[in-house]
Amino acid sequence: MEELAEPQPGADEAVISVAFGGICGSDLHYWQHGAAGESILRAPMVLGHELSGTVLVGAADGSGPAAGTPVTVHPATPGRPDFRYPPDKPNLSGGTYLGSAARFPHTDGGFARRIALPTRMLRALPADLSLEVAALAEPAAVAWHAVSRADRLSDKRVLVIGSGPIGALIVAAARRVGAREIIAVDLHEQPLEIAARVGATRSLRATDTDTIAHVDADVVFESSGNPRGLASAVSAATRGGQVIMVGLIPAGEQPALLATAITRELRLAGSFRFNDEIDEVIRALTDQSLAVGPVVTHTFPVADAVTAFDVAADPRRSGKVLLDFA
Repeated sequence: MEELAEPQPGADEAVISVAFGGICGSDLHYWQHGAAGESILRAPMVLGHELSGTVLVGAADGSGPAAGTPVTVHPATPGRPDFRYPPDKPNLSGGTYLGSAARFPHTDGGFARRIALPTRMLRALPADLSLEVAALAEPAAVAWHAVSRADRLSDKRVLVIGSGPIGALIVAAARRVGAREIIAVDLHEQPLEIAARVGATRSLRATDTDTIAHVDADVVFESSGNPRGLASAVSAATRGGQVIMVGLIPAGEQPALLATAITRELRLAGSFRFNDEIDEVIRALTDQSLAVGPVVTHTFPVADAVTAFDVAADPRRSGKVLLDFA
């Protein structure tokens, strides 16, 4: 823990009193390994991009929500002049992201009691949506985007490999859009129990590779970020099926079952962050059509952040872990 200077907002920035921050897998990777996928730490960086809070001081230019408004945060700033990307996919624009080492200088995150953010990042919340639940808007949007990358899931058999917080939220999103069968895979019992509570109809242990290979899923979401998980995803997909790759595989070359993908005419697609799905997610969280409550297993005061990170790093005993900045 370090003392930071009070935020000095620009004209288009509001000062946010942070309420809750969710510990993401990327935060854990930076903490444990100094890198998240291809994003490698080259200097100290404040972590955190799953945030909710209240506007403490509104922007001087009058943009965005007024003081006292509860908000969640879209942590992306799109745009990099030397990148080509589809105009409707700003998530591929090479921009910056709160708490990310993808660019240098790194972009500090929001794990602080008070932060200044551009008002374009802020999403005002309905009065009946709690700030604790709103802290899940960002990871739920990642899951929502992943589900949108697949063909229509209604009445389909879906397999989710890796049932940590993102995997569980993919299960919840797939259930919301009418998947007929949702099979969750993980190494540990705790994530599988959470997946069942948010919509999984069946669960398998990741070590049961033979059974996984015979699932014959219409769509497989790989959210473990493990090369073995990707191999299981390819082997489990039905002929003509889809594999949506969500988990951040380690940087560098990785083995893959490409012969199987070719002969089954599988469509492998990446899924990276999200765009405006967070607005749909906020509505779904508010009307409770997206089940997320069981995903949060622990909340720690920020003074106990080290304990919180230890617990978050152990999938045998935790799902999503929140920091309470109050």
